[in-house]
Amino acid sequence: MWMTVSYACWGISILLALWMLYDWFKVDTTYSENVLTSSREGELEAVSEKHRI
Repeated sequence: MWMTVSYACWGISILLALWMLYDWFKVDTTYSENVLTSSREGELEAVSEKHRI
């Protein structure tokens, strides 16, 4: 019983690792480095904030 659970956990771990590698490759080839390292969300939040003193 425990050996089956152990093998299932290892299988799930391997599948997750393969999926992460696939996603990493897909994102890396789809988007440029400038897009991936931009902080556009921070800029949008800064524009929408209104500070009152």
